[in-house]
Amino acid sequence: MLLAHRIQLVPNAVQRDYFARAAGTARRVWNWALAEWLRQANAGKRPNAMTLKKRFNAIKYSDPAWLDENGQPWLRTVHRDAHAQPFANLARAWARCAEQRHQGRPVHPPRFKKKGRSHDSFYLANDRFRLEGMTAILPKIGQVAVREKLRWPGKIMGASVSREADRWFLSVQVDVPDHVAKLRRSRDDVVGVDLGVSAAATLSTGEKAAAPRPLKAWLRRLRIRSRRQSRKLEVAKKEAGIEGRIPKGTRLAASKNRTCGARRLARLHARIACVRKDFIHKLTTRLCRDNQTVVVEDLNVRGMMANARLARVIADIGFYEIRRQLQYKAQRYSTTVVIADRWYPSSKLCSECGVRNAGLSLGERTWTCSTCGVRHDRDVNAAINLQRLATGALAAQSALPVASPAVTPGTIVDAVSAGGGKVTPVRHEHGRQDSSGQEESGVHLCTPS
Repeated sequence: MLLAHRIQLVPNAVQRDYFARAAGTARRVWNWALAEWLRQANAGKRPNAMTLKKRFNAIKYSDPAWLDENGQPWLRTVHRDAHAQPFANLARAWARCAEQRHQGRPVHPPRFKKKGRSHDSFYLANDRFRLEGMTAILPKIGQVAVREKLRWPGKIMGASVSREADRWFLSVQVDVPDHVAKLRRSRDDVVGVDLGVSAAATLSTGEKAAAPRPLKAWLRRLRIRSRRQSRKLEVAKKEAGIEGRIPKGTRLAASKNRTCGARRLARLHARIACVRKDFIHKLTTRLCRDNQTVVVEDLNVRGMMANARLARVIADIGFYEIRRQLQYKAQRYSTTVVIADRWYPSSKLCSECGVRNAGLSLGERTWTCSTCGVRHDRDVNAAINLQRLATGALAAQSALPVASPAVTPGTIVDAVSAGGGKVTPVRHEHGRQDSSGQEESGVHLCTPS
């Protein structure tokens, strides 16, 4: 199993300068390769990453655009992995773009990278560096102190050095043996997880995990620091005689005050991101460690982000990141992640009798079933219905039909206790559904990730 360990580096001033130059080299080579790719494509040719790489290797030490003020090839001061990997990354980006177009999804072609607006990173091949205890030996700069030892044994496949605010990290990819990568679960429960705004995750046990929402907590401080930085930039533009947008290729005079302000702003952004990631990591690890099956809904996060009133809250919680981490951590704990269909009416079904409340609006957080009289918390009720969708507790009732006969024999869910039991993932037949739910047509989708 391939696992990555992200280790913080403790470089000195010379090493920081080299990291910045290597990241800038990777960015500039990417822009050169992308421009050449687009030029060939517009000329009717079929560009290839390997051909572009060979052409670049032929000119990188002689072309005036890649020489310093003394006429020397400055690329020799940076290890070759930094300016060799962008071609492979560009090939993967265009392949992903073609796949998105083939699947009918929104297409996102590669973009040019701009200093200060792109993620600073560069690649290291596995035979160009090594880790010895609390030290990393990197090419060109030698020994760099690290905060912790490599977590896993196994073959190192590669690494990348990246920057987050003013901190540098080494992400090491390791091919870990299965007996080391696989972890044992503490329990074998089945849990339904309803993601929401008031509580980040509501479990079928009734527990609600409130998100820290760090962006909301530090939004005032973020606005203050952003305004300060904007004022410093306006002063620099005024001193340079620039009005409006800064012309392309123009660099403002370096200012220590503006540089320190940008660093403080970046630190605050990094702190917000770290608090959010810490919460999500702890939540998803606990769900995978304590349950043999976790059921979540297939939320349309892109559509939800289009709502101006909910976009900031949803982004502050991180719906997509919760699902992504659940899916890769489930492999380590041998946990099954079941994705309920997007149109499954988990909130509108009564978890006691299975009757559907068609008139339930988004603003109603509690409701009473007109048939059995049970009062439901909207989120807890949805989580219980998600759990029972996997366990098949209501499979015999009309609200949740059994699997289609076309399903492979042996995959139909047996009715078991809603509190747990062995779960067999089911793939029901499905088609295009309307907004009224799926219980009328008798087709649901419940697929393992």
